[in-house]
Amino acid sequence: MQPSDVSISAIIITHNESENLADCMRGLDWCNEIIVLDSGSTDDTQELARRLGARVVVRADWPGFGPQKNRALDCVQSTWVLSIDADERVTPELAVEIRAIITRPDAANAYSLPRLSSYCGQFMRHGGWYPDRVVRLFRRGTARFSDDIVHESLHTTSRVGKLRHDLIHISYRSLDDVLGKMNRYSTAGAHKAAAKGRTASLLSAWLHSRWAFLRAYVLRLGFLDGRLGFVLACTIAHETWYRHLKLWQLTRAKLRTVDLPAQSETLD
Repeated sequence: MQPSDVSISAIIITHNESENLADCMRGLDWCNEIIVLDSGSTDDTQELARRLGARVVVRADWPGFGPQKNRALDCVQSTWVLSIDADERVTPELAVEIRAIITRPDAANAYSLPRLSSYCGQFMRHGGWYPDRVVRLFRRGTARFSDDIVHESLHTTSRVGKLRHDLIHISYRSLDDVLGKMNRYSTAGAHKAAAKGRTASLLSAWLHSRWAFLRAYVLRLGFLDGRLGFVLACTIAHETWYRHLKLWQLTRAKLRTVDLPAQSETLD
């Protein structure tokens, strides 16, 4: 157990994550506390988390990824916080690095971690997927998550240091997983963009998707990841296409609502 002045809590938000949670939590047994904030799982996620020693908090409504992570953050009492998703893994090397860095008197208030993600069984090191640095380790009270419903980020005014060892991300296990997440993320991304007042057209959707493929496969060297590098670039392009297409639909629906003529009152 670490001294109280360098205590650390891991926070995980979950929904039906029994397939991932055990492997995730096994890499966190060095933490003083693991907090699992669950949004009403219908599988055995909550029971599994308790059995593995986590403190489980249930908030069944879903405000989005950013607000949900802030809810988990509000449950923390430790000095340091490590935010991790259920499909991510802390390696022994990363755990040693984190434990060493938070004991240093000159430690920064926040740290980014390089994230190495897998796609259909292969770890991808190009196409914009690596090192994919994410700020996940921070001193409590110095940072909050954005209110974004998807692709949230951690906001801090403090200096952000860099850790060296990878955070492992088991992101897409199969093409079925790819298609399911593509649909969910494109919908959430479209609503996020619409909430910010952005609009789209068929032409912009087509152009953005073509640019997304070119950037991932050519400019960011996705071709160096072999055949799956090509498939990943296609996935990125398709997600971009559907996200902008759904935003186009939201834009059209809003315009139709605005253009509806006001109904005049009639007297019987």
